[in-house]
Amino acid sequence: MDDRAFASTTKLTTEIGDRRIGCLELLDFYVARAERHNAALNAIVVWHVEQARARARAADAALARGERWGPLHGIPMTVKESFNIAGLPTTFGNPLWKDNIAAENAFLIDRLLQAGAIIFGKTNVPYMLADAQSYNDIYGTTNNPWDRARSPGGSSGGEAAALAAGLSALGAGSDIAGSLRNPAHYSGIYGHKPTWGLVSTRGHAPPGIKTPTDISVVGPMARSAEDLDLALRALAAPDLLQQAAWRVELPPPRHRRLHDFRVAVWVSSPLCRIDTSVSGLFHRAIDVVRRTGAVVDDAARPGVDDEAHHRLFMLLLRAATASRMRDEDFLRQQEIAATITEDDVSDRAAVARGATILHRAWGNANEARTKLRYTWHEFFKNFDVLLTPVAATASFPHNHNPNRDERTVIVNGRSVPYAEQLFFAGLASLSYLPATAAPIGLTSEGLPAGLQVIGPEGEDPTTIEFARLLAAEIGGFTPPPAYA
Repeated sequence: MDDRAFASTTKLTTEIGDRRIGCLELLDFYVARAERHNAALNAIVVWHVEQARARARAADAALARGERWGPLHGIPMTVKESFNIAGLPTTFGNPLWKDNIAAENAFLIDRLLQAGAIIFGKTNVPYMLADAQSYNDIYGTTNNPWDRARSPGGSSGGEAAALAAGLSALGAGSDIAGSLRNPAHYSGIYGHKPTWGLVSTRGHAPPGIKTPTDISVVGPMARSAEDLDLALRALAAPDLLQQAAWRVELPPPRHRRLHDFRVAVWVSSPLCRIDTSVSGLFHRAIDVVRRTGAVVDDAARPGVDDEAHHRLFMLLLRAATASRMRDEDFLRQQEIAATITEDDVSDRAAVARGATILHRAWGNANEARTKLRYTWHEFFKNFDVLLTPVAATASFPHNHNPNRDERTVIVNGRSVPYAEQLFFAGLASLSYLPATAAPIGLTSEGLPAGLQVIGPEGEDPTTIEFARLLAAEIGGFTPPPAYA
């Protein structure tokens, strides 16, 4: 196995600092791997190599002078296509925007550059970032490096595939309903959904949009929990409108030893049936945590009803994403909303309700959400983390049926609605909670699966540290055999 291809960013920063490898040398190493393997995966879809090489040479020169730009000095990385990088296309996979060239960098991009990173490419997404797969009419379909007949997830699927295959040292994605977490789960890597607002989303929006999207966040993706922590600390900072008065100081994790954690476990819901291939790995991980001496409670809940919580999440989610709709699409949603019944729980109905919600009704829904945030605050006085599945199954075969309500996944031998995958993602997303997706092993089919570590609002280091400690007990990232 090529150890450097799958080395942690934390290790690579040490090697760069000790002058055991040069910044340009490391960049060219990853570019060569990407050129060798990307054609089969279609993970990296926008290249920025010559500019990256110029920056890598400058990074080497800086080190020769005794200068270090930041904690990510010289680290070659990729980012999701939907982040603006000045001079490069940002399309969201939408053919209408195929000629949209960003005029300035996204906030996240500037923070990465200030930390010393070297960005050499952008990775694939689904149309409008609105799918648990990553394909579009501009760039085509991204394949999972564990099985190219399957999806790496979405909407940060290109990023997950690149990291899993060792084409990049570090990554960045976004998440509103699992878009960073489910690709981490399906591809066997780590991903962190930050507390909402911790990292500015400016420059991660359709052309001309400045207002942050409710629920949506941007965050790091990596092959180790340590790398998530390193990257998050580089990203967390006030944006332009807050810089005069605000400072970001992440708290330390609540504990540094696994057996000190108070762990709540939520493994099943009538709204999201979990395949035994995934639940078996999940329970094995919980058993390991329990054997360390940690307090583990399988019945603890924050006092919320599954169905009511999920319905509220879907309403506010679809209201948030409706801001991206074209006028003609909005008019179509108005027509659909006029025909749906109260008991219609299809994704089609949820989209129509959210897209056409009146502001008064949205205000009432937001009030219900705010009360939930306080409910979670009380819950996390008694528990440090809540562990849940990320999704119902391991990676599934590509399914490009344009009618999402007809899409299904196979759970324990039965077809279930594709949209059921959103339930556990919504537990963290709705109430702005931090959540870390971490790998927990391979199914009998040889596919990776993960779990979700949800924590208290604003205490992101706690979920990341739990994931790090868990990896020390059960193992972490495993390279896909075809790329090792």
